[in-house]
Amino acid sequence: MNKWKSQSFKMLLAAGLAFSAVLPSIPLSKAFAAEVSIRGEITKAEKKMPKVQVIATGGTLAGKSTDETSFTTYKAGTLLIEDMVKSLPNKDKIAEVSTYQFGNSGSSAYTIQQLYELSLKVDEALKTQDGVVVTSGTDTMEEIAYFLDLTVRSPKPVVVTGSMRPWTVIGTDAPANLYNAIKLAASGKTKYFGTVLMLNDEFHAAREVTKNNSYRTDTFVTPEVGALGYIDENNIRVYRAPFRALKPASEWSTPFDLSKITKNDLAKVEIAYSYQDAGPGAISGFVANGAKGIVTAGTGAGGISKAMSEERAKAIEQGVIFVMTTRTGSGSNYSSGKGIIAGDNLNAAHARIMLLLSLSFSKDFATIQDWFTTYGYGQIEIPEK
Repeated sequence: MNKWKSQSFKMLLAAGLAFSAVLPSIPLSKAFAAEVSIRGEITKAEKKMPKVQVIATGGTLAGKSTDETSFTTYKAGTLLIEDMVKSLPNKDKIAEVSTYQFGNSGSSAYTIQQLYELSLKVDEALKTQDGVVVTSGTDTMEEIAYFLDLTVRSPKPVVVTGSMRPWTVIGTDAPANLYNAIKLAASGKTKYFGTVLMLNDEFHAAREVTKNNSYRTDTFVTPEVGALGYIDENNIRVYRAPFRALKPASEWSTPFDLSKITKNDLAKVEIAYSYQDAGPGAISGFVANGAKGIVTAGTGAGGISKAMSEERAKAIEQGVIFVMTTRTGSGSNYSSGKGIIAGDNLNAAHARIMLLLSLSFSKDFATIQDWFTTYGYGQIEIPEK
């Protein structure tokens, strides 16, 4: 009986639609339209798939191994992103994916000036895309991700990914990382998070994540505070948010709008590593070579040797700005003074990116120190209720 009713309804529907096509001025009755809606015989057009562009820079993910079992012997930045994306199964179920080949090199090969161009390209893509995935080598991925985090103007999702094994070796993590990065960007769950880094089914805040192993696939970690969330097939779970995600939309963007400066305005900033009886040569050499800022990776809570400290004082008199960080891999630094800014819990590599951008937009110490406090330290402020 039910089958007969269904068939009859379909016949009636077809007749009604045909009649409406001939006489468009005669609408279907409200009751008939409601019945159609209830039964689901007429459905709304399917929701458009989110648009995600993959911007490729190369790295191990695009690597071609010597053979199928050459886990560490390969040529990075060989394969094209268009071909890699085409080979991904079921991508049409998660997003409308396009590609752009920005470059095809290891991450260490890129200059800060090229990162300037990459950031502008990401913002350009986000004018028409719902999210962007940037593929990168892992060696300096955390620095590339943090540069994008501080400079991309759009709040739409930006996901940086790569792999620890080349695309062509058995057991590679490359296709899974690329697929999950696209899925994460398409989900929209990291909108207003800034740039996040996604590998090994985990995603991390660009400001805090670091690479802690030269070969393992779980190399990226966020010391002390942990990952933002996880991707387990169709389950994307977000367990915490970066501090900027909690800011009002009007205060979300950083001061570092690259469209306001040129590549030639980007400041030169270096890192000086301290150790037992470290000499002054690193600092004096960097200053002589034109460094406007220096980050010190100090022992313990950020201490440096006597010789380095004396050379730092000379450099400060010449207008060089210093940021103190610890070489321990985690923990905070609260020391500041004339010409010296506390790095808080930024590692040396991240602090360098923050100082480099700050010096590219201002030479005023107080302004730069305020930017570190506001945008660098990542503190969450809970408003009073």
